[in-house]
Amino acid sequence: MATPSPSTAPLPRGAIPVLVSSTLAFTICFAVWMMFGVIGVPIRKELGLSATEFGLLTATPVLTGSLVRVPLGMWTDRYGGRVVFASLMAACVIPIWLISYATQYWHFLVLGLFVGLAGGSFSVGTPYVARWFPKNRQGFAMGVFGAGNSGAALNKFVAPALLVAFGWAVVPQVYAIALAITVVVFWTFSRSDPAHLVKGGTSFRQQLAMLKDPRVLKYCQYYSIVFGGYVALSLWMVQYYVNEYGLDIRVAALLAACFSLPGGVLRAIGGWLSDKHGAHKITWWVMWVSWICLFLLSYPQTEFTIQTVDGPKTFFIGLNVWTFTALMFVMGIAWAFGKASVFKYISDEYPQNIGAVSGIVGLAGGLGGFVLPIMFGVLLDLTGIRSSAFMLMYGVVWVSLIWMYLTEVRRTDVMSGERVHA
Repeated sequence: MATPSPSTAPLPRGAIPVLVSSTLAFTICFAVWMMFGVIGVPIRKELGLSATEFGLLTATPVLTGSLVRVPLGMWTDRYGGRVVFASLMAACVIPIWLISYATQYWHFLVLGLFVGLAGGSFSVGTPYVARWFPKNRQGFAMGVFGAGNSGAALNKFVAPALLVAFGWAVVPQVYAIALAITVVVFWTFSRSDPAHLVKGGTSFRQQLAMLKDPRVLKYCQYYSIVFGGYVALSLWMVQYYVNEYGLDIRVAALLAACFSLPGGVLRAIGGWLSDKHGAHKITWWVMWVSWICLFLLSYPQTEFTIQTVDGPKTFFIGLNVWTFTALMFVMGIAWAFGKASVFKYISDEYPQNIGAVSGIVGLAGGLGGFVLPIMFGVLLDLTGIRSSAFMLMYGVVWVSLIWMYLTEVRRTDVMSGERVHA
């Protein structure tokens, strides 16, 4: 009897329930994580916050969600994803509910730190899901799970409707109830396999030592764009549309979802493409598409007058709301593919340490999502130019393109200056 090929071999029992329940849980966690991107708009007006203070408000949950990724990845290796994932979600329910009672800026910052734990769920679900699938299907499986990033778009559909109908304080209450229900659903349908546990695990010191690996540093840089940039812009876009184009918050959130939604749900396709064509090829094209989109998005709304033989004439150069949204939509698709391709690099090159390396790379991406909104706010306060956020991202993408060209296209070891021969 012929042995089935890896591509046609049946999946382990429990693989699909684990994938579906984990993706659902991650979607809800991500919506919670992005909550301040919508309710932060009325809170900013209520408290009279500057752009920098608003950036810090939206970014605070991202900080803890990033810092806990490393230990969560280690605990997943040691104790299993089912226990860690369920415990993490349960721990977030009460802090989320308490946000509705916050009245001062520091209240939101402190509670935001606790709510941010939900963002660490990615470092639990990635190794948990990956170990249920064969290597040739891990890119697709991690891409499907990563499609839970669409929780950012879900937040933009749900939160504005609740906000307009009942006020912003109802949003965290609804999210807390939804997360509590998700804990029960996840525990009911997920599975555990003792064979997936890593004996001894990886110590925190050993995990940080991986930062000495130039490849890990490079993947951290890539992920700080495709994930960190995605998180930062998802948090920033609603207020950007409101202030730049004068839109109602519901319309602003709907248009902002044109970036967030494809940036989440199409991650599975990025995983499939990475399995088929390789992580390098997909990531290379992702960076170039990002470079072009950010170049166009960076140009500020400009009005200038020139003297002609017929007198002064005034010209306007800038993106209208529809062109702007189309560019954001294209970039959202590119970053969805990029998030999957970066983790395909990891599953290919670090099969025994997926949890550890994904924790480090996820930490870098999350920190990008924390730092960037604050920098967006600082640049806006300093320059008064809203498109300065895209100027910053344009520069970051340049760094990644140069690094990728030197280390992968030319196969040059930038650490030693020696050419690496295939």
